[in-house]
Formats: sequence, C-alpha cells, structure tokens
Amino acid sequence: MLKGNKLPVPIKIISTGIALPPDKIEAVDLDKKLNKPNGYSLKRSGILYRYHADTQLQQADLAASAISDALTRCNIAGESIDLLISACALPVQALPYTAAHILKASSLPKTITCFDVNASCVSFISALQVAAGLLNTGIYKRIAIVSADLASRGLDWQDEESSLIFGDGAACAIVEQGDGKSGILSCLLETHTNGIDLCEIRGGGSRRNIKTGIEEHDFLFHMQGKPLFKLASSLIEPYLTRLLNQAGLTLADIATVIPHQASHLSLEHMRKRLNISSEGLIDIYRFRGNQVSASIPSALHEAVITQRFNPGKPVMLIGTAAGLTLGGMILLP
Repeated sequence: MLKGNKLPVPIKIISTGIALPPDKIEAVDLDKKLNKPNGYSLKRSGILYRYHADTQLQQADLAASAISDALTRCNIAGESIDLLISACALPVQALPYTAAHILKASSLPKTITCFDVNASCVSFISALQVAAGLLNTGIYKRIAIVSADLASRGLDWQDEESSLIFGDGAACAIVEQGDGKSGILSCLLETHTNGIDLCEIRGGGSRRNIKTGIEEHDFLFHMQGKPLFKLASSLIEPYLTRLLNQAGLTLADIATVIPHQASHLSLEHMRKRLNISSEGLIDIYRFRGNQVSASIPSALHEAVITQRFNPGKPVMLIGTAAGLTLGGMILLP
C-alpha cells in the first residue's frame, strides 16, 4: 500500500517486447573457444547460454525487431507511435544518432520525432523518466523506448573477467500517459565520477581517434571488476534508502525488483542485501548474460510475461552503469 499522499508521475507501460540474435552461445561452446575444460565458463560467468550476433546482423535491425514484437503482442498500430527514444549504451556510429538508424529500420512512421538518451546500462531508466515528462506536457501521446546493444562486438577475449559475461539483445517498451493510476513514484540517478575509468570503451569519440591517437584495444571494452564492485557496493545501500524515501516506501512494499543483469555475483549480492525472494527478483542472467542497456528492459519484459508486473504493486528498476552511475526507479504498474 502507498503511504501518505504520494502520487505517481503518470506513465503507463502498455506493452513490452524483445529480440535476440539467432546464434545461441552455450557455456560449453566458450570452453572450446577458450581451450578450457568443460564447466569452466559456466563456473566463471554463471551463464548457461547467451546470444551473440554475427558480423552481418545490424544493431538497428535488432532494435526494430524488438519494437515490432512490442507492437504485435498488444496489437498496437505502428502509426500510433509519435516519438521514438533510443536508449542504447553503444551507438550504431558516431553520426547520425542511433535513433535515426533504428527509425529507418523500423515499421514506425518515418517522419516522427526520435532521439537518443544514453546513460550506459541504465539508459532505459533515464528514457522512461524523459518519456514521462514529455507525455505529461501533452505533446506526445504514445512513445516507443528501445534499447539494443551488441556487446559481443567489443569484447576483449584476453580479458576473461569481462568477456565471459556479455550477451547481445534488444528490448522495447511502449508507453502512454494512462489514467493517472500508474506512474513513477521515484526516480534517482547519481553519477560518482571517481569511478569513471573503471568501466569504459575509450575509442569512437573526440577523445581518442585518428587525429588524437588511437590503438586497436581502445575500441574494446575494459572493466576493472573488483574496484568497480567495491565502489558500487559501498554506495548502493544509502542510495536505495534515498530512492525509497523519495517514494515514501520501504523495501517491504516493493513487490518486484527488476535489476540490471550485471553479473551473477552482483545479482546474488543484491538478493542478500535486499533480503528478497527468488520470485520477487527478476533474474534472467543465466540465459542472457549482461545485455548492457537492453538488460533492464529485457528483465522488465520477463516480469510482464510472468505476471510479476501488476497494477497497484510497486516495482523497482535498479542498476549500476559506467560513469559510475547508480540508476533506480520505483514504478506503480
């Protein structure tokens, strides 16, 4: 039950959808690739299988498939969408922006407004907050938010700690203002720049390029896992207190927690810290890996199709991202 007179910022998620590359990569496949004994990759990563795109699959096409899935599941006409938000961590290219590529690949009207919102792995949370604000101005009526990342394109296979945990995928949520009974009870994004170098891809922008100097490994993903985990762990509990206080709720009021599927260690850490049941925590990590920005909306979709995203029962989206950014939102479905 909601406490006090806290009213949600109106927004209603009316449909969700996902898309995955056709190539399923089993843990035993990685054992062979890395010349390791059977069971090595599963023990190190906690992933039974994940999906990796081949070199022909385009990020925008995967995003368009997720949009199509969300439209089809609830029989929504593409013509009813008047804004597309790309909430991807990794761009299709430097220019033009990723949303334009996704719009071109999609079945949506080709002249609608579209733009990018990027906060790395918590981009979807940021995009939901932006969408709520725009819906409540009355400018837009129905918005498609899509996250798609091909993390496999940037893996450094010499770095087992990071290369074993990622998978590719896309997910979409279609939102409208609704009748005011559903919405955002709280949203909090904090960036702690003392962790800015702990998770990065250095190439592809103005900082490192052919003019300023660049090396091949600058285009690969780099993560300092232990310092990153230590910093995030030291911040998460007081952060959660602030997020819950903003909503006027306690952890006991949260029906479902939808976390970024960062790693099996981070999910286990969250399960213990929050003292939440397996049913109340959405965990698809064993079958997807870390899908970067697509991770949270993919887990949201899982909550929807397994009846764990229900009217009147508060849901928490929560994650950490490069930056170091903490992102969370408490929704009333």
